[in-house]
Amino acid sequence: MADPVLLARLSAAALTDEGTRKRTGWVIAAAFSPLILVLALLCSLAAGGSSGNASAVELCFNGGELPPDTPAEYAAAIEEMRSSFALLDEAVAAVNEQLEGSESLDALRVKAIFYVLYFGAEVHGDAQSFVDCFVSRVPQLVPVTDLEEIYRRTGVVTPEQQANAEAVYNLVRYGSAGGAGGSDVPFIGADGFCSPVGANWRNIVTSEFGYRKDPFTGQTKGHSGMDLAVPTGTSVRAALPGTVTISQYSSSYGYYVMIDHGGGLATLYAHNSKLLVSVGQTVSAGDVVSLSGSTGRSTGPHLHFEVRVNGERTDPRSYLP
Repeated sequence: MADPVLLARLSAAALTDEGTRKRTGWVIAAAFSPLILVLALLCSLAAGGSSGNASAVELCFNGGELPPDTPAEYAAAIEEMRSSFALLDEAVAAVNEQLEGSESLDALRVKAIFYVLYFGAEVHGDAQSFVDCFVSRVPQLVPVTDLEEIYRRTGVVTPEQQANAEAVYNLVRYGSAGGAGGSDVPFIGADGFCSPVGANWRNIVTSEFGYRKDPFTGQTKGHSGMDLAVPTGTSVRAALPGTVTISQYSSSYGYYVMIDHGGGLATLYAHNSKLLVSVGQTVSAGDVVSLSGSTGRSTGPHLHFEVRVNGERTDPRSYLP
């Protein structure tokens, strides 16, 4: 179990600033989880600028540099968890080599449960022994599919711990602590066009399409899309049915996806933390194609969304529901 003294210090660092409280509120409300989740799993690293918008979950599961003003104890907890994750990955890979057919362990599930049990703790469990809790060796080596049995084996005994483990798993897997369903559902207009980030998109626009002052150079320059402020890990959804034509990294867009919808219409989703589709894949309106982030030429977590007609960039406001 995580050290409550350490958690209290972390929460104080994150929750003393009004802006930070607002940034952390989205996941707290979505998860309806107890205090440990609020303090250890999802608090921002520091009050203030965009470098403080990363969460412990993001930094542990997805990597990235810690802001220079990160509290020493917090940084140590994250580095220790990253080291443990590397050992867990090795142990999972070793077990998967022994499994027959298409069966394999869900490494993300293993790490989500480990995270809840040991983030901020002075002593971590042994990686190999922990992974062994997820398999049965009688009469042959097979994955344990009963989640309650896994919880019993790993030491997750309280409803709060179980809720935390599910919230972390869902947050990393689906971009929402509530999972792929629930309130995290597509918002599609009457014409079939889906908002990539939900019904609240009008309230989170930070930069419009058209000319603006470039945040890096200060010079007036055309902005090819619309910026929507969302926390890292937010589900990004396809606007319309189509075929993925680009799913890659670039120095400007970071990790980005482009979808061809036919008839000369295409959409682009940039600065993601994770890509969930591949080139040639067909998607439907509302399918999750990526998780938002701040990769590439970006000043903080957001989605850069473009609509292109016959190759020409146009104002997304004309299409969003």
